[in-house]
Amino acid sequence: MTPTPYVQLIDVKRWADRGLCEAAAQTIEQLSAQEASIMVRILDHIHVVDRIFRHHLQGSTHGFQAARSDVLPELRPLIESLQETDDWYASYVRSLSAKEVAQAVDFTFTSGKPARMTRGEILLHVCLHGTYHRGNAGAVLQLKGLTPSRDSITDFLEDAA
Repeated sequence: MTPTPYVQLIDVKRWADRGLCEAAAQTIEQLSAQEASIMVRILDHIHVVDRIFRHHLQGSTHGFQAARSDVLPELRPLIESLQETDDWYASYVRSLSAKEVAQAVDFTFTSGKPARMTRGEILLHVCLHGTYHRGNAGAVLQLKGLTPSRDSITDFLEDAA
């Protein structure tokens, strides 16, 4: 069975991503066109990176040339795809043994540079990367006087209690 911290990290990521998606969907009309574009770009970037690393974990090619979509997606389909990817990670992490978490994965960054990370490092990366950019999105909302979604592990634990 997977070490609990990885499961919990992915669960927190999925919960926080859903909160941000809900906040974005509820407030997008209150943002200027530029702010709305920034919000969608942030969500898209989180999602594309998650998808790239999903492919690395699966040992398949992803086809992305950069850590963002070529064409900025519409918010609703982006949210649906982001949530599907988060659900995949939640299922995936629960399927891993401790030995598999420590297994190295060779892949190529979108820059073309070869890389190697363990499955655990990849899971940690997608969690920390998402946290950083959800903070960016929260700042966009706060600048407009809007309330961002809750995002911390303590918030997650409080909601789960």
